Amino acid sequence: MFYSKKLLLLGSGELGKEIIIESQRLGLETIAVDRYASAPAMQVADRSYVIDMLIPEEIRKIIEWEKPDLIVPEIEAIATSELEKLENEGYHVIPTARTAKLTMDREGIRRLASETLKLPTARYAFADTYEEFQKAVHTMGFPCVVKPIMSSSGKGQSICRNVQEIEQCWNTAREGGRAQNGRIIVEEFIHFQSEITLLTVRTVNGTLFCPPIGHLQKDGDYIESWQPHQMTEEQTRKAKKIAQTITDALGGYGVFGVELFLTKEGVYFSEVSPRPHDTGLVTLVTQNLSEFALHVRAILGFPIPEITLLAPGASRPLKANQELEDYRIEGIEQALGVPNTQVRVFAKPVTKVGRRIAVTLSTSNTVEEARTMAKRALDQLTVRKP
Repeated sequence: MFYSKKLLLLGSGELGKEIIIESQRLGLETIAVDRYASAPAMQVADRSYVIDMLIPEEIRKIIEWEKPDLIVPEIEAIATSELEKLENEGYHVIPTARTAKLTMDREGIRRLASETLKLPTARYAFADTYEEFQKAVHTMGFPCVVKPIMSSSGKGQSICRNVQEIEQCWNTAREGGRAQNGRIIVEEFIHFQSEITLLTVRTVNGTLFCPPIGHLQKDGDYIESWQPHQMTEEQTRKAKKIAQTITDALGGYGVFGVELFLTKEGVYFSEVSPRPHDTGLVTLVTQNLSEFALHVRAILGFPIPEITLLAPGASRPLKANQELEDYRIEGIEQALGVPNTQVRVFAKPVTKVGRRIAVTLSTSNTVEEARTMAKRALDQLTVRKP
């Protein structure tokens, strides 16, 4: 009988699905966990469980039952304090339990980056009450960026442009956050030329970098990404230095999605996630090893000789515009008629407004051509009732 290591995934969305697939390609036994049934990664895992991952006892029960070799957090809303206890008992949390805890909330990672590591960041303030929030907004000035300290895919984020929007931004952050205490961060608005994700891979043979990924966001969630993003040598040097500084401080092996702003004044640190990044879906068609393959190899302690860009590419997520318990995606045949284009359907059980349910991926001779083709393919897709 074949024996292998066992990987348990906490959070089972479309990124987790790709992690499970790459894990199985290397012979791992896989378990997918999420707060709802039939999540994308559950559809391909060996086993799955539905629990509330913010309840420590539920996480512990599953982990003590399964005894995984690797515990891989894939979302923010997890009882990270329990992961720290489990790690102290001998379980292996990816990349580490401390890193998972620091990066699951924006306060921990922002204080580490700005106050401890002295990396260039936007000015910021935190607020627990509406009065504190009003003060923070006026201190940052208009416009400013408002976010819950814990959220995913841009939920709860907004830009406050004037006094009249203060209450609305407060309510948006409170309703969209996953943190139990509802704490909010208010950030100075950085007038950037572009924003990028620098996928940084900590491996047994050192730190590697993927070619930079440019992206556009709307309401805090990405609507397009492309690779490579054009940067000067100086910008590339500074970006890599910032990425290595923050990931060295976090430690552990795996892929880190380091988000950066490119401005006239220099490169600013924005955020970091200790796992594959949604903008990195484009690597499924652009690199010799996708971010998911890189993550699995790295966390297993396997060497990664090189990361090669095979072709410029772009991605465009398909988002639902209504809530549906039953739905279908039409136009896939037409989308696949666009040259050098793939469509990945996530098969989430229900739709919600703004929820990603598929992605188009295109390659070409240039980034500009790839972006055009990915958009062309996306325009063929519609979400409808059956």
